[in-house]
Formats: sequence, C-alpha cells, structure tokens
Amino acid sequence: MNDVSRAAVRVACDVGGTFTDVCVLDEASGQMRVAKTPTTPDPIDGVLEGIRAGGVDLQDMVLFAHGTTLATNALITRNFPPAIMVTTKGFRDVIEIRRGTRDDLWDTYKEMAPPYIQRRNRLVVSERIDYSGAVIEPVNEAEAREAARIINKRGVTTIAVCFANAFANPENERRMRDILEEEVPGASISLSSEIMPEIFEHERFSTTVANAVLAPVAGDYVGRLANRLREGGYEEDILLLHSGGGVMTESTAAKFAARLAASGIAAGAIASRFVAQLAGYENSISLDMGGTSTDVSLCDRGNLRVTTDWYVQYGYPICFPSIEVLTIGAGGGSLAWIDEANSLRNGPQSAGSSPGPACYGRGGVEPTNSDANIVLGRISDRLAGGAVTLDRSLAEEAIKRRIADPLGLSVQEAAVSILQVANANMADAVRLVSIRRGYDPRDFALTVFGGAGPLHGVALARDLSIPTVLVPPNPGVTSALGCLLVDIKHDMSQMYLRSTDDAKIEEIEQTFSTLEDEGRQRLLHEGVTEDRMQFERFVDMRYLGQWRSMSIKVDASAGSLEAAIAQFHEEHGREHNYSRPDAPVEIYRLTVTATGLSQKAEFAKEEMDRSAPAPETERPVVFDEAPDPIVTPIYDRDALHAGAVVEGPAIIEQLDSTVLVPPGLKAEVDPWHTIVMHIPQAEG
Repeated sequence: MNDVSRAAVRVACDVGGTFTDVCVLDEASGQMRVAKTPTTPDPIDGVLEGIRAGGVDLQDMVLFAHGTTLATNALITRNFPPAIMVTTKGFRDVIEIRRGTRDDLWDTYKEMAPPYIQRRNRLVVSERIDYSGAVIEPVNEAEAREAARIINKRGVTTIAVCFANAFANPENERRMRDILEEEVPGASISLSSEIMPEIFEHERFSTTVANAVLAPVAGDYVGRLANRLREGGYEEDILLLHSGGGVMTESTAAKFAARLAASGIAAGAIASRFVAQLAGYENSISLDMGGTSTDVSLCDRGNLRVTTDWYVQYGYPICFPSIEVLTIGAGGGSLAWIDEANSLRNGPQSAGSSPGPACYGRGGVEPTNSDANIVLGRISDRLAGGAVTLDRSLAEEAIKRRIADPLGLSVQEAAVSILQVANANMADAVRLVSIRRGYDPRDFALTVFGGAGPLHGVALARDLSIPTVLVPPNPGVTSALGCLLVDIKHDMSQMYLRSTDDAKIEEIEQTFSTLEDEGRQRLLHEGVTEDRMQFERFVDMRYLGQWRSMSIKVDASAGSLEAAIAQFHEEHGREHNYSRPDAPVEIYRLTVTATGLSQKAEFAKEEMDRSAPAPETERPVVFDEAPDPIVTPIYDRDALHAGAVVEGPAIIEQLDSTVLVPPGLKAEVDPWHTIVMHIPQAEG
C-alpha cells in the first residue's frame, strides 16, 4: 500500500444478502458517516451505489476495504465454474467419504450435500510419498499427461491437486503442476501443499477443493471491481477482509480464495472488539442480531478466539484460521411457532426479506420478533428514516391467530413471551461461546449491534449476569466498520509432530524462520515495507494421544518450550475443565502470523457535555419489568451528544436500529458516541 499524505477518506463496504453497508471515515477530522443501500444482483453495482450514497468521490479514497458474502454464497448455491481434482490413485473418494459423521446424527434420511467436485471430475495418477516425506514413487508422467488431455477435452481450467502426504514433501505436487501448466495453458491450479500443508487428507483436500472452485469466482469479482473503481479514479489496493480477521490485496485473493468464505462475520467481531476497547473493556462478547440470524463471538484480553474447524456446508471443512463465530437462527424476522407439544418456539425459520414479518404488509402471515416488538411499542411504525412503514394491526392479527389464541394468552402476553423465547435462545448461544469455553460472562461487556441487537441487549445481560451493555454508534452498519480496522494478515503453518521431550529447539527455530520468510515475501508482494511487518509465532500442542490441539503463542525466540507447555496446561484446564501437568505433551503444528500494519486514522473524540437531552416524542411501551404499557420518551440518537445521560424507561431511535432502555437503567453516551448501560448485579 502506498502512503498518501493528503487529507482524504477511508471507505469500508460490507455486502450482505439484503443490504450493502458503507462506512466513510474522514482522515482529517476523524468523523464517520454511514450509508445503507440495497444489495444488487451484481454486488459491484451495489458497492458503487453505496459509495455514492456515502457522498464519496472515488478520487478522494485513499483506502477501500471490503467484506463480502460472495464466496459463502457461491459455496451454498454451488454457483461456481466446473473444476477438476487430480489426486493419488486410491484417494479419489476421500472428499466423498468425509469423516463418516452427520450434521444430524439421528436423521438417517437426511441427505448430505455432495462434494464440490463430482466423481467423474476426480482424476487419479500414480505417485507416492511416505509419512516422512521420502519419495517412494515419482509422478507417473504418462498418467499425468493423460489427465491433462482429459482436462483439456472437458474444457475445464480450474484444478485442485491433492496428493497423499504432500504436506511432508510437495515435490510430486509441484511436478504435477508443471505438467498441467505445460498442457493446460492459463489454468488456475491450487496445490494442497501450498494451500494447507497439514496432515489429515480429508481436511487438506477439502480446503484445497474449496479454494480451487472459489478462485475463478473471486478472481473475476475482484478484477471487475478493481476496474470499476479505477475507472472512477481510485488508485490504491483493494483490501478484502478474510476469515482470519485480516485483509488480502486483490493479487492474493484469487490464490487463497477460500479465506473469503467467512469474510462478513469476521468484520462484526473485529468491530465489536474495537468499540469495546475504546470504551475501556478488553473482555467483550459481541452479539450481532440481524433480520435472519445472530452471530456471537468472544474477545478475551483483547484477543478474538480463532478456530481452524469450520465449514460453509457440513462435511466439507475449510481449515484456514477463522475468527470463531457462532451463528444461530434468531433475528428480527425469526418466526414464532407452536410445536407438537404445544410449546412456544422461536426460529430458526425466518420470514426473510420476502414476504417478511407480518407488519411489513407484504403478505407475511406468520408472527416474528419484529411483530412482537411493534405490538409492544418497542419499535416505531416508521423505520429507516421513514423509508419503511409498519402496520401494527397486521402484527397483532398474526400473533393473535398463531400464538395468543392457541395458548390462551392476550396478544400482549404472547408478544412478551415470543421475545422471551428469542432471548433465551440467544442467551444459550452466548453460554456456548463463554461458559462452555471456560469463561465467566460476568467478566465481560456485551456489545450488541445489528438492526435488532440493541432491542435485546439488556434482557440478555440480565439473564447472563453481564454487568455492562455497549451499543456502537451505528449498530446496523457495524460490520462495515470492522473492515476499516484491520491489517494485511497471512497465516503460514508447518506440521511438526514431536513430543516436547524429543523436540529440537534448533529445528523449531529453523521452521519458524522459514515460515516468517514466506510471510515476508507475501507482504512484500503486497507492497508492505519491512518497517510495517509484524510476526507472531504459535505452537499447537496436545496431550499425547489426543486428536484436537490448542494453539499457544510463544516468544519471538524459541529458546525454550517450558513457558509454552505451562501455558498449554493452563489453557487446557480453563477450556476443558481438566489438565494433566504430569502427562506427556506433543507438538502438532507450528504457525506464523505475518501482519502488514496499515496506517490507522484516528476516530473523533468528543468533549463530554452533561446537559440533559430532550426527547422528540413519546409513546406507550411494554417492558418486561411491568405488565402495563408505560408512556415512554423517545429520543433521536443523532441528537444525543457525548456525555448525555438518558434515564429509563426510554427508547433511542436512529436510522439503522433502536435501543431499548428499561426502567431503572441509564444510557450514557461516551466520547466516541457509544451508548453504555450498566446493569445492577444481584448480591451473592
């Protein structure tokens, strides 16, 4: 990236299934403005329209960061070009056999999604490398060239090369690539030894196949987007947010395209951490509640949890490091329904954007969380600055017919119950990422965002005994904000299967140095100067005989493993509720994270003003704390200055969300316009 000294703007864009969100940060003033436009059939049109809606001239942009659901949607819909997999003879069906597990263990009739590459397009050649990396049999060149002939005949130019034990020695895979480049000019080739050089064939093959099928999709999209932006005068790199919480430049995105498959959800977690840290909280839990789903993540001591065990469709893992986010079917459009046991349920079914909740007046007849909120007066009948008008009578009718009458409740009681079930579902999700991982929710702040999150934040915090709720300045576009806050980042790993007693520090140091050199070359290729490079080292460890490992950060110099082993025992005890300090420990993998630090702009900090804000209007609102509606003041968030304190009961409305402040609480606006609510904790 080139440094630009002139005053200009940084733009971040997050493309979702319904809306395209844009954040614009002025470098000189630190002021931020936002825009929200409909996502278009060609997402690039929506991106450019969002930039225009944000009042930005492309010539004034010095940075453009982009989060997208493009790769995720391509895998879900199978909307990608045909691809060929070339593998070792005898390993053709690894990605179809998978691990033999099921998404729903008890439903034997539920069909698994097919592999991304069908069997007829999985070709085999003779070759063999043993576990230690010794070449037992080189690539059979006659078979390799015959495979290339078949590929040409089928007109396919996307190829995944997945050989057994290639993680130990990439020689045979590289020779296969050389032959393919000779015989299939212009082909896009993904090698498993480059994409994920790790043991376990299924995981390595699956990640490589996902990368291969997404490469042309990402390459085409990024190329067209770059051309459109540069036609308008933008001269810098396009930065694409990837699953690990960093960004890649356009030149790298096509090579590691599968890293884009969790782009959107990573942005929200990053933004949540930033908002919490500005407010003074290193420990935070983020809850992003949109129209269909809720994403939950956890940040411990400033560090977001990362996983290498995730997927878009069950059975086909993508093992690139990814910020750990739990997604459940709970959103504004989630349906309330009664099961066969006459119990009230909520989600995961959703009314979606069409027909949408009943109150939208587009033909929806099933009650949703949005319908319950409007019946209780918690949201206005005019949303998005008046762009959306809601019909309360349709919401009441849907709740009465589907929930209230069958359960013998009033419409108001039914609406309260609908939201209580939704809150219970979300609270369970928070418990999964906190208590189940060995974290106490009482040690965290809860950051709520998305269009619906701030309506539910206090109820969740009370249920979980979380002491503080934070609401970002623009909850509905917070994920886009996350794209502004990241650095260029790459993760390189190498298998190193040794017990800690047998491990040689010199070998570990050499492996780390090699991985750092690889990361340095990637960063140099993306225009990052040496003075902006940062490298972190991690040792993945497990008890001898275990399957899963834990990643432990180590000092820059691997002079000793004692501290890392002690940290492993501590982390294992926290997450799994037991540790075995006397048991032998095995090293599984060595990883280096190479970061290219980007130049950050400062966000504007406002002087605190303790003068009391005035409400815009008022309306009756039903709160969980009181059975009868309370005439409640309604505030315009744009009119709330830093230092303002709003006494509950109150409603704070803005273009992209609504904040619920129950009776007895205070909502305070901090210098960065984050709303902070402290929840009284029961003694004992």
